[in-house]
Amino acid sequence: MIGFPEAPKAWWLTRGMARISGVNLARAVVEGWLQRDELDDLISRCAACSRGELCETWLMKSGSAQTMPDFCPNKARIEALS
Repeated sequence: MIGFPEAPKAWWLTRGMARISGVNLARAVVEGWLQRDELDDLISRCAACSRGELCETWLMKSGSAQTMPDFCPNKARIEALS
């Protein structure tokens, strides 16, 4: 199982945003179309973002959203995986 015990909230938020775009980050690493260091970069970028609370609220209310919000610093990188 892929996880980030040192940054669990950033992992949860990044994974949630990826799911909006139809991307399973753990599967992407296992299948080799995302390197572990690239995933580390996504998690680090999320952890450094000052909009974590906004992100969490957005994810809880996203319902059937199919696109990530523009405020996400990982938007372009994650959408490129979909």
